[in-house]
Amino acid sequence: MESATTQPTRAHAHPKSLTERWWGLFDTRVGALPVPVFLALLAVLAAMTLKGKLASDLPTGIALVAVGGFACAELAKRIPWIRHIGAASIFAAFIPSMLVYYKLMPAPVVKAVTDFTKSSNFLYLFIAAIIVGSVLSMDRQTLIKGFVRIFIPVASGSVVAALVGTGVGVALGMQAKHALFFVVVPIMAGGVGEGALPLSAGYAQILGVERGPLFAQVLSAVMLGNIAAICCAGLLSYLGARKPSLTGNGQLTIAGSAEDTAHAAAPSFEFDVSSVAAAGATAITLYLLGVLSHQLFGWPAPVVMLVLVVAAQCFQVVSPRVRGGARFMYGFFSTAVTYPLMFAISVAMTPWGEIVTAFQWINIVTAVSTVLALTATGFFVGRMVGMYPVEAAIVNATHSGLGGTGDVAILTAANRMELMPFAQIATRIGGGVTVMTALAVFAYLR
Repeated sequence: MESATTQPTRAHAHPKSLTERWWGLFDTRVGALPVPVFLALLAVLAAMTLKGKLASDLPTGIALVAVGGFACAELAKRIPWIRHIGAASIFAAFIPSMLVYYKLMPAPVVKAVTDFTKSSNFLYLFIAAIIVGSVLSMDRQTLIKGFVRIFIPVASGSVVAALVGTGVGVALGMQAKHALFFVVVPIMAGGVGEGALPLSAGYAQILGVERGPLFAQVLSAVMLGNIAAICCAGLLSYLGARKPSLTGNGQLTIAGSAEDTAHAAAPSFEFDVSSVAAAGATAITLYLLGVLSHQLFGWPAPVVMLVLVVAAQCFQVVSPRVRGGARFMYGFFSTAVTYPLMFAISVAMTPWGEIVTAFQWINIVTAVSTVLALTATGFFVGRMVGMYPVEAAIVNATHSGLGGTGDVAILTAANRMELMPFAQIATRIGGGVTVMTALAVFAYLR
């Protein structure tokens, strides 16, 4: 006689119907796209390209960057070993740029993606959604502690990285001044718009020469630093998975008491569709206030937006229901928009030629040494001041990133998008201080 325990097992062993198999295929995804949808989009976009009918409008642009971004990330995730060091971010951030440079990507696709990216400016929509969503989802005490403490590892890391990077450059045959001002400083300058451009303009004015060649040198160092930071972030994420005691899994500060632990727990919010819409409107409003402040006073828009949303959270300006919507908004953008955004930025704004130019072993070793020193200092100093060392090191790594796009790539490689507000401090404020200090010293030494 069969036992009662074996009967349910056999009952559940019946062959799946054709509909159930189709549903199983539909639940298999390439990134956020179901496999049938991914294949259908690929076929439709290929047909439009061949017929010369590929538009640059919003629906077509979204389809292009979604297919491209998720395909790059999915490919990287299936490659052994390197998938643990942020390969998905590296592939999405640089492979499309390489394909454009070597003319392996169809020209209509390049034009459509470039036009869509530059006209929509959705990089800043993404950053606004991530910053507002992550800050409003944080506990107030955790937020305050994190913002107060993060300046210590960032500042310490900057000093150590400057010393180590310059020392390595000199040991490899560079002049100390060149190693410091044209390799080390650009890496920590905050990207292109806020870092490489003003830095090269300042150097050119001080030296009385053309800015173009100086900008090329500075930009190549920025690119190398960004690649090294992505790899470091991937390794730190892997370290956190192997050594759970070293990471807060996105939480920056270590809870010191039972009361702190209770505060640090992720708050539970109720929300609905209208709350998500309200959170989106809040993010856009704060972003536009930042833009207005830049137009009127020249203040960096992301920094102003960051200050405003932190103040709103500290003074409990936003209701719990809208904060719940902001948390959902953060989850959506970090899951569904990251890789498409990186693909778009790679096609439209990443100069592969500058990266190739920078691939000289002396520059590579100097840049890697700088980023490693910056990251390692964040790891140890962060632990000393009550932070999880993995998270503190990741934030320090963003200080050597390519501005906002670099923050996205680095935090994606680390699977720690919750750290975006602190990354913005390291990138924007840390980069601004680096540029001002470097130009003052450079002018003095001139």
